[in-house]
Amino acid sequence: MAPLDLLDLDVSLTSEELQVRAVVRQLVADRVRPEVARWYEDGTAPVRELAGEFGRLGLLGMHLTGYGCAGASAIAYGLACLELEAGDSGIRSLVSVQGSLAMYAIWRYGSEEQKQQWLPRMAAGEVIGCFALTEPDHGSDPASMTTRARRDGTDWVLTGTKTWITNAPVAEVAVVWARTEAGVRGFVVPLASPGVTVREIRHKMSLRASATGEIALDDVRLPADAALPDAAGLKAPLSCLTEARYGIVWGALGAARDCLHTALDYARTREQFGRPLAGFQLTQAKLADMAVELQKGYLLALHLGRLADAGTLRPEQVSVGKLNNVREALAIARQCRTILGANGISGEYPLLRHANNLESVLTYEGTSEIHQLVIGQRLTGVAAFT
Repeated sequence: MAPLDLLDLDVSLTSEELQVRAVVRQLVADRVRPEVARWYEDGTAPVRELAGEFGRLGLLGMHLTGYGCAGASAIAYGLACLELEAGDSGIRSLVSVQGSLAMYAIWRYGSEEQKQQWLPRMAAGEVIGCFALTEPDHGSDPASMTTRARRDGTDWVLTGTKTWITNAPVAEVAVVWARTEAGVRGFVVPLASPGVTVREIRHKMSLRASATGEIALDDVRLPADAALPDAAGLKAPLSCLTEARYGIVWGALGAARDCLHTALDYARTREQFGRPLAGFQLTQAKLADMAVELQKGYLLALHLGRLADAGTLRPEQVSVGKLNNVREALAIARQCRTILGANGISGEYPLLRHANNLESVLTYEGTSEIHQLVIGQRLTGVAAFT
C-alpha cells in the first residue's frame, strides 16, 4: 500500500486533477529521480533545461490565467507541487518561484505591457525569473529593507542588495522590491541591466539542486515603466509570498511521502534478528504515526485548495498549512532515517537529502515562528511582531 492510499483520498480528486498528478509524477520519474542524487551531490542542476521542459508541460504559472498560462485549479497546482517535491524540494522551488512569485507578481500587479512582455516567455520556460525581497540584514522583517529606489527625472535608480534569491544565478529578470519616498514598490529588473551583479551562493548544505544567489544593485537605472503600477506597500510582496506558501503546503507532503515510501520498502525487505524490520512493533508504530500525520497534512492541503478555488482562502489559513505540513514533513524525514539506520545517511537513499532540504523549506517564505505569530494574531487580535 502506498502511504497516501490509507484513507482512499483519491476519491476527493477530479479526473483532471488525477491526470495532472499522473503527468507530473511520470515527469519526475523519468527526468528527476535518475539524476537528482548526483545534482544534489554536485551542487548544481540543469535549471534552464528543466524550465524548458516544465514550460512545455504547462507547469510554470500553471494556476494563472491568460498569457500562455494553463489556468489550472489550485488543487491541480498543489498536486503538481507535491509530485515535484517528491523528487526534490529544489525542483519544486524552481517552479514555485517562477510561477507563484515572479510571474504572479507581474500577473497581479503589472501593467498590460509588462504582462505581454514577460509572462508568455516565462510560462514557456524561455525566460527564468526570480523574486528579490530578502536582504542580508532583513529576512523576516521586510519592512526594514534598505534597498532604495529614487526618482531621477522620469527614471528610477535602484541601490541595494538582495540575498538568498532562488533562481537568481540563472534568471534573466527579477521582481525587486525597494523602498521609495512613497513606500515599498516593486520593479521588473532585467538582470543584464548595467549596475546589476549576481553572485551564486555556494557551499549550501540544503537545496543543493537549486540555484541560489545574491543580487547587488549599484545605481541601476530603469525607465519609469519598470515599476509595477499596482504594487504599493508591503501588502503586495506579502501577497506574493502567500501565493507561494500555498504550493509549499503541498510540496512538503511530497518529500514526506517519498521518505515514508522509502522507509516502508526498506522495512519490508531488511531483515534483523531473523525477520523483516516491518515485523517489529516499534517499527510499525513509527510507520503508523507517520502515515497518520501524512494523511492529516494531505487533508489540510485539500481543504485549503478547495478554499483557494472558491476564492475564500485567507493568509492565516495558508500559515496554518505551511507551519503544520513542513514541520511534520521534516519530522517524518528524520524518523524514516532512523528506520534505515546507517543506510539512512547514504546518498543512495533520499531521506537525508529530503531532511536537509526541508530545513530550508522550514525557514524560507516565513519561518515557523513567523507563522505561529500570524496564527497567534488571528486568535488573539494582538500583533506580536513588534
